[in-house]
Amino acid sequence: MSLLVVGTVAFDAIETPFGKTDKIVGGAASYIALAASYFHKDISLVSVVGDDFPQDFLNILKNKGTKLDGLQIKKGEKSFFWAGKYHNDLNSRDTLETQLNVLEKFDPIVPENAKQVDFLMLGNLVPAVQQKVISQMTKRPKLIVLDTMNFWMDIALDDLKTTLTMVDVLTINDSEARQLSGEYSLVKAAQKILKMGPSVLVIKKGEHGALLFNKEEVFFAPALPLEDVYDPTGAGDSFAGGFIGYLAKTKDVSFENMKRAIIFGSAMASFTVEKFGTERLIDLSANDIEERVQEFVDLVQFDISLV
Repeated sequence: MSLLVVGTVAFDAIETPFGKTDKIVGGAASYIALAASYFHKDISLVSVVGDDFPQDFLNILKNKGTKLDGLQIKKGEKSFFWAGKYHNDLNSRDTLETQLNVLEKFDPIVPENAKQVDFLMLGNLVPAVQQKVISQMTKRPKLIVLDTMNFWMDIALDDLKTTLTMVDVLTINDSEARQLSGEYSLVKAAQKILKMGPSVLVIKKGEHGALLFNKEEVFFAPALPLEDVYDPTGAGDSFAGGFIGYLAKTKDVSFENMKRAIIFGSAMASFTVEKFGTERLIDLSANDIEERVQEFVDLVQFDISLV
């Protein structure tokens, strides 16, 4: 089951209460592809970078099974760059600098060998760009997952609503769910959003876990209490990568299997925050992931009697 990942491959500069980095590799598609690669090896990537982007990281993606035919490298141009500073709670942050660079005129071109993939993961991008990717598919994927953010709700809401009618699963955080729906209750928000197009909604709540909705059911997955959290950047994208990677591996898009995928996505997100940038995602072992998933299982497993 083939998987296409679309999103940013970029540079970040991050400051948290626990440290500060200079320019390091980031971008939604970087995290998604790395996380998904631990479950699935037939991955294609569509993105854009400048010729300032390190070949070493591209080699890492290749070695983990990601095809880079759809990665545009713009000669003489600079890659997308974002700098941010997190507050003490790590749930809020300030954007210090954004340089769109090559992303400003990004025109995604899906390679011929990726136009009939079974799974499509649309990382956070301009909604019109996400639509353009979907329009290039010669066969509708078995599952289309969309990630977006409040910025597009502010400046491109109509385009975003159009994109929502074209996808199966939407992943957003709790504040974005409230903004998109106009409802404070996440249950009410979910039902409104599900009427906009997607049949499944994932609401990410950071250190408080994630909620999975369809029109009839709700599932909650906790976040793992971690002793050391250094950098939440990319956690949501790693979650999405683990989620879609597990679904592609198992070839099962039922709601029941999505419950399991949520746990695997949460596990990948929990690894990401333990170091800055993509560093923690690069050298995981199958045993690391198995043990982390078991920690999630142990966290919620209990016996109870109502008698």
